[in-house]
Amino acid sequence: MKKIILIILALTTLGFDTYKEDAFGTGEYFKFRIHYGIVNAGYATLEIKEATINNKKVHHAVGKGYTTGMSKFFFKVEDLYESYFDKDNGNPYRYIRKIDEGGYTKNQEGIFNQTENRILVKDYKRKSEKTILVTENVQDIVSSFYYLRNHPNIDKLKSGESITIDMFFDEEITKFKLKYIGRQDITTKFGTVTTMVFKPLVQTGRVFKEKESLTLWITDDDNKVPVRIKADLAVGSLKADLDEYKGLKNPFKVKK
Repeated sequence: MKKIILIILALTTLGFDTYKEDAFGTGEYFKFRIHYGIVNAGYATLEIKEATINNKKVHHAVGKGYTTGMSKFFFKVEDLYESYFDKDNGNPYRYIRKIDEGGYTKNQEGIFNQTENRILVKDYKRKSEKTILVTENVQDIVSSFYYLRNHPNIDKLKSGESITIDMFFDEEITKFKLKYIGRQDITTKFGTVTTMVFKPLVQTGRVFKEKESLTLWITDDDNKVPVRIKADLAVGSLKADLDEYKGLKNPFKVKK
């Protein structure tokens, strides 16, 4: 459950050469239903607003994840992730991470200095702060989703090819790798949608285990909307399906 929410909020990396303001705009909103079979486990939402940093208009993305019903009784999750990033090049200025996952809590803020490749991390729970050196063009977990959606080279990938990006998470750089599988038509609540299918992999010992049994489906259109995420478990599978959307910049293509 926790990893599914993280994947949705990262949502996740597609990799490219240039940045364009094509895939999304202010007012875009997604809601995902997380379920185990027919049982609802929780929901996750992503919304993009507008904010001002240093007298400059920037994107303000807000991601939330939470359990519902009996799932909330057994393992309560209330996660908040925010990111402020540049409208022109996608570089993040600031992130917020405030989570409660079964009693495990974090309350952090990160301020990026892209010129010096540093992040000032403020930990409000521990009442501490520190500066961490990072790689060039590093993204936070939420900004990476929007940054990568705006790179059309995704349409040039061939089956079996992979892309890797640097993502800052839990006070360290995570090498996040996506392996492209191919295209597939899937049935959604909105109809049959043509998707691009990816398998995400990460470094061993990082946030996720390498060769995690995760699959990601995104729309094969100009929006690059994640419509399904699946985690294979020892018994059955946990899924997250797009349940609601609004404010898309481009038409949402449905075959029937």
